[in-house]
Amino acid sequence: MNEALNRILSKNPAEPDDESVPRIGRSMGRMRLMTGRRLIGRLAIQSAAPGLELSHLDVLDAVRRAQPDSEVTVGMIAEMLRIDPSRASRVVADMVGRNVLRREASQADARRIVVVITEVGQGLLAEIVAQKLAIISEIVSDWPEEDVDRFAILFERFIGGYEAVFQSRDKDTPG
Repeated sequence: MNEALNRILSKNPAEPDDESVPRIGRSMGRMRLMTGRRLIGRLAIQSAAPGLELSHLDVLDAVRRAQPDSEVTVGMIAEMLRIDPSRASRVVADMVGRNVLRREASQADARRIVVVITEVGQGLLAEIVAQKLAIISEIVSDWPEEDVDRFAILFERFIGGYEAVFQSRDKDTPG
């Protein structure tokens, strides 16, 4: 076992019963199916931005995640989303046409074109986040507040452990 996993496990010394880990595994399988169908994203689009596709949200989210650290190019978007650069370029062009993204000259190298989120795009991101949070709130609406608080802590810890195990075992992930 790796160090990160040991640290995570040592935070809660209680041993799960024989059925707990398989239950988590089954729930993860169900969640993977729902995540694969992109249910929350689809519902958010229906509510906040009819006419957009999931690929639009993916590009917008990629730009949002990358923008604080660096200037975002179409090539970077393609790499982040693991899609063909021509596909990324088409989606970006469509989003520029919708005034969600804007192309501009790089501040570091005027020969390079970068992609930035417009005010319309920022508003769209805020609305999508609000829709996602509303859906999550609806899911836990009949839970006691203590359960919601505890679940948030445990789920965050579980995802952190999941990431740590993946990164320690994935040969393609820089460690």
